[in-house]
Amino acid sequence: MANTVLITGGAGFVGRHLARSLLEQGHRVRALDSLIEQVHPTGARPDELDPEVELVVGDIRDEDRVRAALQGVDKVVHLAAEVGVGQSMYAIDRYTSVNDYGTAVLFQQLIDQPVQRVVVASSMSIYGEGLYRTEDGDLRQEVVRGARNPDGSWDPTDDQGRALIPVPTPETKSPALKSVYAINKFVQERLTLTLTAQYGMESCALRLWNIYGPGQALSNPYTGVLAIFASRIANGQSPMVFEDGRQRRDFVHVSDVARAFLLALEKPDANGQVFNIGSGEDRTVEDVARLQAASMGRPDIEPLITNKARAGDIRHNIPDLTKAREELGYESRQDFAAGLEELAEWVARQEAQDRVDQARGELERRGLVA
Repeated sequence: MANTVLITGGAGFVGRHLARSLLEQGHRVRALDSLIEQVHPTGARPDELDPEVELVVGDIRDEDRVRAALQGVDKVVHLAAEVGVGQSMYAIDRYTSVNDYGTAVLFQQLIDQPVQRVVVASSMSIYGEGLYRTEDGDLRQEVVRGARNPDGSWDPTDDQGRALIPVPTPETKSPALKSVYAINKFVQERLTLTLTAQYGMESCALRLWNIYGPGQALSNPYTGVLAIFASRIANGQSPMVFEDGRQRRDFVHVSDVARAFLLALEKPDANGQVFNIGSGEDRTVEDVARLQAASMGRPDIEPLITNKARAGDIRHNIPDLTKAREELGYESRQDFAAGLEELAEWVARQEAQDRVDQARGELERRGLVA
């Protein structure tokens, strides 16, 4: 059955891909988006937003605009958020206002205009460090990294100084909130699951890993790491890699993420649940930087290993996708190499401003890089 779906933050990277998928399934789509300059430099409706999408320009904190956007809506996907671990550590009021107060405004209006289901974008950042095991096979959930190890290594260690081994992190792992952004996303997730249950609506939260693909904001230095790397490489600069580059991440294509949201909107058993969404393949950040340079025809560009850490960063976090596969029916389909080639072809048609040095300088001035 066709529904009217509101996507908050719907003119953004994930929102545009999701909107297209919803339209292909015959749904009606409305997007609420403030078109902020950091993501939308011109402030205009993005060309990539399907013309069939009804765009409501407004801030998620504006109760009148939110109320208007909810008129006649059956389901909501809540993507509206300020995104960036590093920036969140100094733009505290802005991030908390948009992410947490904005979610509160949305639900204040949903009390009077309830919908069938709300799906919220959460984040892998709420886990902090992922799940680890010791060399003896013992699992460690509450891993906290301090300063760099005496031998110069970066991996968290056990009581004997041995490096802990990262293993897939399930949804049952306790949160370990290491950044303002992580705190914000956890609040968004909890508000959604708590208030929908109280007011007779359904809900689901997707904890997203590192998303990439065509359409990501290349000139935003706080966006996804592959878009940041792409901007540097396109401008003939080395991708900037913090620590030693051996930290492991899972990179998931935006088309897989869009499909996960479709499943979360429809699956009856998803109600009240949280799901990890990633690709199921983890790589070091250094390896990814090299692969991306090669995919863009610049294998000569070497990553710049800073050997410095940013406040709020984690060492390793890779997802356990068992629950998403068994209960949501989610499987990643996009091959990583093919995804990088697609991204490279798209980047070649864009004009990307490299603002990474500016962003790093801002973090350093505030003592957030060491």
